Amino acid sequence: MNTTKMYEFSLVIPCYNEAENLPDLFSKFSNSFKNSKIEVIFVDNGSNDKTQYILKKFQEKNNFVKIVKIKSNKGYGNGILRGLEKSTGKYVGWTHADLQTDPEDFIKAVEIINKNRNKRLLIKGHRYGRNFFDVIFTFGMTIFELILLRKWLPDINGQPTVFNRELFSNWNNPPLDFSLDLFTFYHAKKEKYDIIRYPVFFGPRLSGVGSNDRISAKIKYSIRTIIFSTKMIYRLREKNVKDFTSH
Repeated sequence: MNTTKMYEFSLVIPCYNEAENLPDLFSKFSNSFKNSKIEVIFVDNGSNDKTQYILKKFQEKNNFVKIVKIKSNKGYGNGILRGLEKSTGKYVGWTHADLQTDPEDFIKAVEIINKNRNKRLLIKGHRYGRNFFDVIFTFGMTIFELILLRKWLPDINGQPTVFNRELFSNWNNPPLDFSLDLFTFYHAKKEKYDIIRYPVFFGPRLSGVGSNDRISAKIKYSIRTIIFSTKMIYRLREKNVKDFTSH
């Protein structure tokens, strides 16, 4: 008999060498998460520090926590996808573990869902509090995507990202890197989901260096996004199917 507990909401948090941030992250989980409707799935995305040990200690004290262990880091998107595969929620989504966004922002998304039960939804945070360079960089990528994909997709990487499970169930060959945010946003627009944005504070990373913190990393991310976007629009024009790939 299958005894897996079913939840209404699933939040995936990928973690790569976040041992220093995790204790502070755990302190953000208020009683709002400690109910029967929300599960939190931490994905240890190939960490080589004490991430796995710390996650297990937190899980021992909180029955709403699941842990997915990945031996080798194949990308941000891959970590999220493996977490989504283990989720049970009617609504699923993700956020980051680096504390630049607050896990409590997910609770705000849940409140929005509860007011819009009859709709197909993509709910996404819209960041404020970022430095001028990052804002300009994000705006430039938004204009590029508008020209190429003919969709207004502002602040693609804003978190959290939350949506009806059906959207995830219909994916075919989603990307395994940071392009997953673009893929999800575009797919929801194409399927005519109701898009709801709400403001979330984006603060400094407390410990470590994020994968897109350096200028060189931002350039690499831009190049990957351009390549992925070009391939995606090519497939749409050639086959007119819902099959997108980053390969």
